[in-house]
Amino acid sequence: MLKDCGLTCKSTVPRNQYYLVLKRLYMKPFVEKLTLAHCMSFYAKTHETPLFDVGWHLHPEIELIFFKKGSGTAYIGDYTGEFHEGDIFIIGPNIAHTFQKKCKDEIVSAVVIQFREDFWGDVFLTLPECRKLKVLFSKSQYGIKLAGQNIEQIARKIEELENLDGVLRITGLIECLYLIECAKGLDTLSLLEPANPDLGGKDRLDMVYNFTMDNYFEQITLEQVARIAAMSIPAFCNHFKKSTRKTYIEFLNEVRIENACKLLIHSEKHINEIGFNSGFNTVANFNKQFYKVRKMSPSAYRKKYNTKFMAEFSMQY
Repeated sequence: MLKDCGLTCKSTVPRNQYYLVLKRLYMKPFVEKLTLAHCMSFYAKTHETPLFDVGWHLHPEIELIFFKKGSGTAYIGDYTGEFHEGDIFIIGPNIAHTFQKKCKDEIVSAVVIQFREDFWGDVFLTLPECRKLKVLFSKSQYGIKLAGQNIEQIARKIEELENLDGVLRITGLIECLYLIECAKGLDTLSLLEPANPDLGGKDRLDMVYNFTMDNYFEQITLEQVARIAAMSIPAFCNHFKKSTRKTYIEFLNEVRIENACKLLIHSEKHINEIGFNSGFNTVANFNKQFYKVRKMSPSAYRKKYNTKFMAEFSMQY
């Protein structure tokens, strides 16, 4: 539904290109599925070409995106405008959007933060201190491009979120949102109401996710998960990557590594045994995939987080 019946969308494109906007309004966006590690309640990660390149899509999370590199065209609802290095956008739940780079060979890099409006519980946003935050979230339903003098400060906070651990991630996000709610120039971009997405594809992915979480320690084939999704293997692989920005095998390995991380910290099992218990059939593959996800070896991870855990424990007692 349009907020205004006229074609007066806030756009920086010439009038003779409005037909492109009209065409986009009738395209069906795909629903992106967010995959989170067990130890995280919201998503924070840098995406760079080609992982950055995602088509016309939407998701139930609020998205905060800071462009570290590159330029191109932003399509948010019925809004069309440019984005450049240093720009920050807030995109609310279920508003279709895509960012297309200016040139085919250009490298675009952006920090993407995604979180559910209620990920901190049902009570938090009802607190009187969160009144302005609720207004910000309401405005984000139509997309916001930040402007003002504190943009660089907000950008630094967004970048920091990717590397924070524990409760500092939560407080870091709150601090970032506080700076945004205090900023001036929070004008909305689109005139379209948020979409009511078709969740048929999401239901298929949910079945695959549930199967994976229940069986990740077993040997899982693409044929099995494609059958669960009622798709051919090529169609499933394409749909999964389009919806999650990663292949199914990458997702499966991340689930297995998350389980391995918990065992490394909270058990005294041998590292090789942890690898086998997490679904890896060789020690070499376990070490390779662990380093790919965590940027360190399993033994280095155990040493780092066991030391950190013991230090926090001794401070409490």
